[in-house]
Order: sequence, then C-alpha cells, then structure tokens
Amino acid sequence: MSNYFFEVLRPGINTTFQDKGRFHMQHFGVAPGGCMDLKSFLIANALVGNSSTEGVIEFAYQGPLLKLVRGKTKISITGNVLFQINKLNTETINGECYRTYDLNEGDEIDILATKRSAYGYMAIEGGFQVKSFCKSVSILGRAEIGPNEGKKIKINEKINIKRNRGIKRNFIAKFSNNNKDSIRVLKGPQFDYFAKESHKDFFSKDYKVTNLTDRMGMRLEGQAMKNVVSTNIRSEGITKGAIQVPADGQPIILLTDYPTIGGYPKIANIISADYDKLVQMTPSDKIFFKLIELREAEQLYKESLEYISKAIKNIKEIN
Repeated sequence: MSNYFFEVLRPGINTTFQDKGRFHMQHFGVAPGGCMDLKSFLIANALVGNSSTEGVIEFAYQGPLLKLVRGKTKISITGNVLFQINKLNTETINGECYRTYDLNEGDEIDILATKRSAYGYMAIEGGFQVKSFCKSVSILGRAEIGPNEGKKIKINEKINIKRNRGIKRNFIAKFSNNNKDSIRVLKGPQFDYFAKESHKDFFSKDYKVTNLTDRMGMRLEGQAMKNVVSTNIRSEGITKGAIQVPADGQPIILLTDYPTIGGYPKIANIISADYDKLVQMTPSDKIFFKLIELREAEQLYKESLEYISKAIKNIKEIN
C-alpha cells in the first residue's frame, strides 16, 4: 500500500470518483452510474498507462485544486478544460488536455473550469486508492453508494494514490471533441402516444438545455409535446438516454445516474454513439433531434468505438 496522497484545497462544483460503472444491479434498484463521457474517460486512463477500468476523478464546470503532499505521479486531463500546474519552485504551467504531466511532491494541479462543455477527467498513473462497491468505484450520489460514503469530494480531504510504475516518458493523444450538431435518436416505446404534429415538432424545432441538469437528467425547454393517449404509464424499466415526457410536455433526457424505473411515456432514446456529445452540452445550448433506424445506430456505435480505439493506438511519446 502506498503512502502517496493528494490534499483537496478546493473540491470543485461536482467532483466525484468514477469508472465505467457497476453492472447487473438494476434489479436491486441500483443504476450502473459511471463516467458521463466514456471517450474522455478511456483516453485519460490510456494516456497514463492504466487499464480501461481504473477509477478517475470526474468534475463538472469547475474542478478541484489538489496538492500532491507526498510522492510523485503522472497525470492526464481530458475534456475541454482550462487548468494549471503550480510547481513547488513557483513555476506555473498552463496545461494542455490529452497529454501527460509529471507531478512531484508539493506540486498543485488547479482545474479552473471546463470550456463550453460540462465534464472533464483527471487520471493518474496507477490510479486512486479508493474502496470499490460491487466491483466499481463510481460514486452514485443520490443513493450514497461508492467511495467517500457515496458523497462528492470535499475540502481538506486526503486522496490516497497507488504507487506508480515510474514511467519517465510523457505522452499525447490527438483527439477532437465532437461539435454540437444534431443528436440522433431511436423511437421510444411510447412514440405513438404523441400526436403526429408533435412528432413533426420534435424533429424540426430546437430544444434548449435548461439549468435543471445534472448527472441524473437533463431538462429541456421548447415546443411542448402533445400526448394523445396518457401522460402516465405503469412504471417500467428505463435505459440511459431515454427521453421522457411528463404532463407539461417538456422532454427530460435521463442520464447516467438515471432511476431504474419510471412512469412517464418515452418518445425517443439517444443513440449510444451520440451520448458523450449530449452530456457535454451546457445550459442554453440548443439540441436538434434526428430520427434514425436501429441498424444505422448499431453501425454508428461500432464506428464510435473504433474511433476511440484508433485514438488510443495513436498516442505518441513527447519530450
């Protein structure tokens, strides 16, 4: 066990430990949870030589200020993030995403803000030394499940890190974040509950992301959907990316910490290939939905995984 650790000088707005999530638990009412943006999560770990399942720090909007009190490590920051590294010798380095940096004892990593996006990730060589629950270190805040008693990272907290392998080289990944164009969807199970006029509106008019957005869901504002059957259904299982429409007709997209069941009609579901792009949208961003068929969605998902794999394979050494 390592005695290396960070001290939290500023926790940030919504800073948690996350990995790919915990699976095979939904029948107990526990959502998989996990990282919001899978692409950024995977590349963060790959840059520092970790496995694809290693836990990272996820932050939203403003990240943490961490001081490496003891030890040394290598870090990577992914997403679209403004950050600095304050070296013990008073030098300040303006950080670049999708590359690695060395931290020595006494150095600070100051994650100032995400830029035109919501989530960013910090991975360290070897990983963080945190307790897992059901084979995952992801924090599911509403259920208080995961390390830290399921709570966000707090000020003055001590974050233990595993002893790293001492990789002396640094690396960079060439990766571009998705632009904010249309979000593609499949028909939901209650698609026909809605008037044909509402179908037309849903795919021809934009919806605005509201401030009522977190890891559980994203409330939208736009043309109200007219339900011609029932605004309530018998509660049934839900998937990540389901678009529910309550009685007021304003859509709610269920995100990573979604409830396992729900009783509102679902007009559509975000395709897996567009999910990472969706969660990086911020309040006042506009969403345009595009309907596609299942076969195309499956092909797009395959292509998205190939894109991540290619980005990881093309990670290069830098001086």
